[in-house]
Amino acid sequence: MLGMTQSVPDAATTADTVVEEILSAVVADRTVLEDIVAGVLTRGHVLLEDVPGTGKTLTARSFATALGLEFSRIQFTPDLMPADVTGSYVFEEETADFHFTPGPVFANVVLADEINRAPPKTQSALLEAMEEGQVTVDGETHELPDPFIVIATQNPVEQEGTFELPEAQRDRFMIKTSLGYPDADGTRELIDRRADRDRPDPTVEPVVDREAVRSLQQVPETVTVEGPLREYIGSLCRATRTDGRVDVGVSPRGVQRLFEVSRARAVLAGREYVVPDDVKRIAAPSLAHRLVLDPEASMQGLSRRAVIDSVLDTVEVPAMEADVDTETAVEGTETPSAQ
Repeated sequence: MLGMTQSVPDAATTADTVVEEILSAVVADRTVLEDIVAGVLTRGHVLLEDVPGTGKTLTARSFATALGLEFSRIQFTPDLMPADVTGSYVFEEETADFHFTPGPVFANVVLADEINRAPPKTQSALLEAMEEGQVTVDGETHELPDPFIVIATQNPVEQEGTFELPEAQRDRFMIKTSLGYPDADGTRELIDRRADRDRPDPTVEPVVDREAVRSLQQVPETVTVEGPLREYIGSLCRATRTDGRVDVGVSPRGVQRLFEVSRARAVLAGREYVVPDDVKRIAAPSLAHRLVLDPEASMQGLSRRAVIDSVLDTVEVPAMEADVDTETAVEGTETPSAQ
């Protein structure tokens, strides 16, 4: 067990420092990096869907460095086998015995690059690792490092030679987001870096270490979520199941994940309690990828995020009453009211 859990304000400061350090090397929207941090705080995994050249690999590597964690990259290809991910038993002539050789999945931060290029059999090799923090090879179970975070990438525009992630695997990602194209200032920064080739590229320095990350991951467990907000989270998820444009709505696992990541958003804001805006802010990155749209809606080009936005517009937001005498109020402040 670790020592005393960090306070929420301390955790918020640490998370902010991590994001700032990554922004020193990665040209990206700060809110996207905060979503990834929220996934890390909840011991979750992240799926980045972007066109090539947007900095997905650099972002994953920078997160590993800033968090002081071991990094491993797996390039998914059509000929990649499950043993290439998990590892295998190798015969040693000296001892006339088999010993286990760990695969690249045995790292704290694993970049599953272009995960949709591997066949489903190989994609499924990550399922047990992502859900259980372990892999089973030839009947033997091997524990993965703690913390264990998968950052997977996929290309949304090139479909030749790709295999769409099955719903069961998409559901195991805490967050699905996109770095997107940089804005005007970001584009100018990229050009300036390329123009001055004699200047070293910005590098990321470690901000915390492995034990500090494990301590940070305990902080969301201390965040309060009042009853009306718990009902709100449940109502949002149930609404996706009754939407006529959706064949398969948010699963029970998805309900729990939205609850968890909402608490992480509160931590990033330095609050010891969740407010409706925390839920609304993280709903699309947490829920959209879990939906299976009706074929007609898919043919019409409807996006999963549009469905979540519609649900957020239709489900009534609870009014949170300020009460400085309860543990949900931060000293010297009142809980904001959401209309």
